[in-house]
Amino acid sequence: MGDSLGRVLSAAGADVTREFYINDRGRQMDLFGQSVQAAAQGKPIPEDGYQGNYINDLAREVVAANPAISTSEEFREAAYKVQLAQQQQVLETFHTYFDVWFSERSLHESGAVEHGVEKLRKQGHVFEEAGAVWLRTTDFGDDKDRVIVKEDGDLTYFASDTAYYINKRERGFDICIYMLGADHHGYIHRLKATAACAGDNPDYNVEIMIGQLVKIMEGGEELKLSKRAGTIITLEELVEKVGVDAARYTLIRYPVDTPMVMDVDVLKRNTNENPVYYVQYAHARIAAVLRNTAEIGIKSDLASFDPSQLSHDRENELLGALAEFPRVVASAAEFREPHRVARYLEELAGVYHGFYADCRVLPLGDEPISAIHSARAALSAATMQVLANGLDLLGVSAPERM
Repeated sequence: MGDSLGRVLSAAGADVTREFYINDRGRQMDLFGQSVQAAAQGKPIPEDGYQGNYINDLAREVVAANPAISTSEEFREAAYKVQLAQQQQVLETFHTYFDVWFSERSLHESGAVEHGVEKLRKQGHVFEEAGAVWLRTTDFGDDKDRVIVKEDGDLTYFASDTAYYINKRERGFDICIYMLGADHHGYIHRLKATAACAGDNPDYNVEIMIGQLVKIMEGGEELKLSKRAGTIITLEELVEKVGVDAARYTLIRYPVDTPMVMDVDVLKRNTNENPVYYVQYAHARIAAVLRNTAEIGIKSDLASFDPSQLSHDRENELLGALAEFPRVVASAAEFREPHRVARYLEELAGVYHGFYADCRVLPLGDEPISAIHSARAALSAATMQVLANGLDLLGVSAPERM
């Protein structure tokens, strides 16, 4: 969803940077390292640690690369590097690209956290109480003030969050769009309040999009997902089941805040009930039509296009649908809803199928080639281009043969 939104915003003229925030610091990282260490040494995983086969796989890979490894810190760092590389590879395979991989550690190592706290202090929203340092986020709609430095001097996760926001603004980004998981609703008010505490306009400079859980069905049954129990369905496994195009398209064709059901069986079918197949087939069908028109000398380029030849209701309907594409892209960017592009492509595919059924692009038998054939071929070529452009905005391929 975030990758497609970035594509749509870029197409609408925005200067977009796609950034992945790596949570590579803190208690969860320590538990991660301890879990891998325990798996490697045949010991029980810590009670709050990470379960699942992927931990065992990481342990084996880490030990194979460095048989002398022993401490939890060494396991943490080695496993972190392996898993980050794996994640980057999986996302690249999924046609999801980031311009920046931003490390939480870098905020602490560079002094950016202390800088952020000091900036907020100068704005007058930092106070000390019970030995801790707080940010008065209740001044701007949060349900409670937030600790940024604990009594023992340790920085909180929220301190990193505030520093990261300030860092992005100081790097020149006007609008910071956060894509967060379904369990992060509590972040909305605190991130908005952070922006206000920093002197920004929280209704302009910060946008927060909360995704929802995806229910995956196969064989009429739900595949259970539980990261803690170790029965996680990974993106890589999903792609193995349905392919990159079907997985991406399905995840994008719904609003980000809508709970989703993904039916693996439907996405494997080459039928019209599979939406990605329906759209891709329209593109491939037009490609086949244009190969046939080219073979018999029918021109489909815009230079030879004569719109006066088009008067059929189906032709006018298709022309109108094509004219909607720029507006759809603009509205998808404005409202941060790339699913509008997917739904538009499905409608366009349906309109073209109706046009093709009622308006012959190729002459029949001994029928001579005429201007109407060229006009319809050009209209087909324009439709194919819009379908390809739209699919590219979604990170989905546009096959010429299926």
